[in-house]
Amino acid sequence: MNTTLGARRVLTLLVGAVRLTRQAAPAGTPLYMVLCLLGGVVPIATAWCTKMLLDGLAAGGAWVTLLPWAVALATAGLLAGLLPVGSQYLKQRLDRAVSVVAMDRLYQAVNRLTGMARIEDPRFRDKLQLAQQTGRSGPGQLVDDGLGSLQAAVTLGGFFGTLLVINLGMALIVLVAAIPALIAHLRLSRARAQVMWSITPAERREAFYAELLSSLDAAKELRLLGLGDLFRRRMLAELTAAQNAVDGQDRKDARTEGLLAGLTAVVAAGGLVWSVWLATQGKLSIGDVAIFVAAVGGVQSALQMLVIRLASAHHSMLLFDHFDEIESQPADLAVAAVPQEIPPLRTGIELRDVWFRYSEDQPWVLRGVNLTIPHGQSLALVGLNGAGKSTMVKLLCRFYDPDRGAILWDGVDLREMAVQDLRARIGAVFQDYMCYDLSAAENVGLGDVSYMDDRDRVVAAAQRAGAHDMVTALPKGYDTLLSRMFFDEADRADPETGVLLSGGQWQRVALARAFLRDRRDLMILDEPSSGLDAEAEYEVHSSLRRHRDGATSVLISHRLGTVRDAHVIAVIADGQVVERGTHDELIAASGEYARLFRLQASGYEEVVSW
Repeated sequence: MNTTLGARRVLTLLVGAVRLTRQAAPAGTPLYMVLCLLGGVVPIATAWCTKMLLDGLAAGGAWVTLLPWAVALATAGLLAGLLPVGSQYLKQRLDRAVSVVAMDRLYQAVNRLTGMARIEDPRFRDKLQLAQQTGRSGPGQLVDDGLGSLQAAVTLGGFFGTLLVINLGMALIVLVAAIPALIAHLRLSRARAQVMWSITPAERREAFYAELLSSLDAAKELRLLGLGDLFRRRMLAELTAAQNAVDGQDRKDARTEGLLAGLTAVVAAGGLVWSVWLATQGKLSIGDVAIFVAAVGGVQSALQMLVIRLASAHHSMLLFDHFDEIESQPADLAVAAVPQEIPPLRTGIELRDVWFRYSEDQPWVLRGVNLTIPHGQSLALVGLNGAGKSTMVKLLCRFYDPDRGAILWDGVDLREMAVQDLRARIGAVFQDYMCYDLSAAENVGLGDVSYMDDRDRVVAAAQRAGAHDMVTALPKGYDTLLSRMFFDEADRADPETGVLLSGGQWQRVALARAFLRDRRDLMILDEPSSGLDAEAEYEVHSSLRRHRDGATSVLISHRLGTVRDAHVIAVIADGQVVERGTHDELIAASGEYARLFRLQASGYEEVVSW
């Protein structure tokens, strides 16, 4: 991670943070700025009021002449007590308002990523994790650090001017003493930012192992195989490594800050002794001594605050840089200047000499694929794991674009179309379908949010997927929450608060979600019956055959018996189409499909030995 930022980048980040804060709190931000500036002026005013009052008393001044200074001093004291309270209240309100706006903008930026490449990039995910952590408080903290630096600078300038008036030598000594502190704190800030970046992978692995240890999906296998202690040790190793790195930086911070505190104490003590000596020589009045002592302490305090604020601002800026980078990133998929309208599919979808790999340092997954999905017909993709079937589905959904070649929708390249318009014409069931911690009706309704509140459509989709009877048998039917994670411990014994479904039941819910998204031009079914028993699988595929009748569809299944009625079967091997035809044609050809089909069929044959 780069721990230094150019002047232009610093200015860009500061302006961005201020704009975000103003957007979140248009009235509160200026008021907070005013309170911060007043907070910088009040210590100086207090010191000068004290000087004038003491000098007046020493000179035997009249009550009438001293009263204004007494009132001014009392007012300054009142402001000194009230300003921190008001500033803290406004800061907390600003932080809350900024967190809402910042997180909204962050996730709008994430939603602009219509593809999958960046989301699957570990480095991008590290930046996103830091941006998520920073987004809630980072912009507000950066503005607060900037205002805090300005407040400290006002106090410093006022007190330093006072020292210049009283004694030039002491003013220079105090100023020179601040230089090592400034340098040291800025270096510590860069080092801490580097440490936070370096431990992000370890924190991600630690979170992964912690999630495994508490995951319901992994619970059976972890217990059967006795993996709990293994993952616990790995989780603790990653956690310890991250904490050791932070602890090492904490020790460096403590040593440096201890030395700086000692230097501050020496300068303050020297200034006090010097001022007393000058007073005995008649070169300073009682008020001068008082303001001199206040000025020395004020300069040291303001310098320390300025250095701390600058160091914090530097740290906040480095982290806010990640937020700004994510929030301002361009689209990850090419966007046509004037997207083509997508008419209903009439001819078919063609993959023309398609080459694809996930990154330049990885092998080709698809190598010159030529394949047509005719309109109104079903295409089945068959092949071993890793052959490229799921990758073809990702390209059809335009989660990625081909590196070479093109995918044409009635002759128009998908890259010439608006991504969301394309996907609005596609329905799909993925092998790694989602199980949402929502109600049964919502889990189905997510298939097409425009029909989420249409209970008749939701029920019809569930009936077609064979999920209706299962859902109606739940404690609250379609309103049953399919989760147990949102309730207190006292509610967990009540099944009406939520239920957990089996894998096969979830499969039917996912199918219902796809069936709600009917009337689409293309239906993609990626292992739609995995996890189902033989009877349920038969029912699902019977329903799918009726659903696919006359529709354009792509079916992926390792169970070749479920694809034999497809209009076209394409066999994928090593990223290429090695065979295509109907089931009967491919069996007659005695090629790869026939070999796989007979191999799988042999597992169902009963072998009898006498």
